[in-house]
Amino acid sequence: MPTSHASLAHPEVHGHRGCRGLFPENTLPAFLHAVRLGVTVLELDVVLSADGQVVVSHEPWMSAAICLDHAGQPIPAATQQQHNLYRMPYAQIRRYDCGRRQHPAFPAQQNLPAHKPLLREVVAATDQLARELGQAPPRFSLEVKSEPAGDNLFHPAPPAYVAVVLAELCRLDLERRTTLLCFDVRILQEARRQLPGLPLCLLVEDEVPLTEHLLQLGFVPEVYGPCHDLVTPQLVTEAAQDGLLLVPWTVNDPADMRRLTALGVAGITTDYPDRLLQLYTQA
Repeated sequence: MPTSHASLAHPEVHGHRGCRGLFPENTLPAFLHAVRLGVTVLELDVVLSADGQVVVSHEPWMSAAICLDHAGQPIPAATQQQHNLYRMPYAQIRRYDCGRRQHPAFPAQQNLPAHKPLLREVVAATDQLARELGQAPPRFSLEVKSEPAGDNLFHPAPPAYVAVVLAELCRLDLERRTTLLCFDVRILQEARRQLPGLPLCLLVEDEVPLTEHLLQLGFVPEVYGPCHDLVTPQLVTEAAQDGLLLVPWTVNDPADMRRLTALGVAGITTDYPDRLLQLYTQA
């Protein structure tokens, strides 16, 4: 989890899906490039395969916007959810390419062949690179993709889902290097019950007051992750009163980066960690 922002010269840099603005999201090239840039926290998303593997992917299906099928052909948007990762063994998932197709929102992204990696692949590769560079190993902001409508369709129900993810975190000895993120309060409630010491982050993208979100969750997590345009001086004050660290997402405009830095947030999640790091060197 982020350290207290009072001890930091700048908010921590959280590389969103590695560095989505620069390399294909949630792929090994993106995570490795983020480490080379000096990113301290890698933000990534996880889902489960049919054989219970923890797969790094934003959607629990093959997104038509970024993935090609086994034959290297585009996936029609109307049928993308039929490429359901929860119904595929990981060996089948690995045959798709999610790196060569240009993301329409990120024209500067460098495209190259890339598969959806396992969480353990990401950890092994980034830890090795950090060692080679003489850096501390990266920490992880790990978002569990879940919503009630997806139960037993795109992922297990929360108790079983959380159990698999937490078992993998423990197997990889990541409990002290990971904050678990989710929009779905059921996942965070299960994580608090199953592994009480794991730092948690509630993600939000609506204008519901902080107090109501915390009431729904039933406890105060370590981190609060609002969409960046929801962050106001009042929210910063309220979060501090509750002992919450603020890590807004997804902040790509340098003007927004400067505003949030001035407000004293603990971390900033961005598709362009190079932009944020450059601002810090100019300060």
